[in-house]
Parts: sequence; structure tokens; C-alpha cells
Amino acid sequence: MVEIAKPVALVLCMAALCEVFNAAFLTPANYPGQTIWDTLTLLSLAAGICVASGMLFREDASGRLMRTLPMQIFVWTTSVMMAMWVIAWYLETHYIFYRDVRRF
Repeated sequence: MVEIAKPVALVLCMAALCEVFNAAFLTPANYPGQTIWDTLTLLSLAAGICVASGMLFREDASGRLMRTLPMQIFVWTTSVMMAMWVIAWYLETHYIFYRDVRRF
């Protein structure tokens, strides 16, 4: 039964992380705080799913949780998305790409 649950848990982990990416970058928001709160809510849900998936992937009770595939995917994906969000925020704040170029 555990061998069937592992791929299902991994797919759920990746789907949750895709929803975090969707909320952070692709969904328009009414105000900037809405995007942050929506993303943090989905990120906490994805973290819970990845921890539960990581517990399935541990080989024994003494195995480390952070060395499992779902937790490594979560850490790498979260760090890349955070870096992308900071870069996007910086570019949006300091380099406005939607200026009217007809006036030049």
C-alpha cells in the first residue's frame, strides 16, 4: 500500500507547489498584500503536504525527513520562487517597463 501512496503523495506535493507558483506570479491581485497572503496561505498548505509526503518516503523511523525527495523538491522550489519574487519586485519597483515610449 505504501508503494502506491508514494507516487500519489509526490504528485500532490508537486500540484501544491504549482498552485503556489500560480498564486505568486500568475494570478492578478487587487492590492499587493493580497498576493502575499494568498501565497503564504498556499505555501503553508504545500509545506504540510510535503511534510506528510516526506514521512511516506522515509525508509525507516530514524531516517531524516529533509533528505526525502518531497522535502528536497519543496525546499528547492520555494527558494527559487522566493528569489524570482524578489527579482520581480525589484524590477517592478525600480524599472518600470510599461512607460509610454511615444513621448521620446
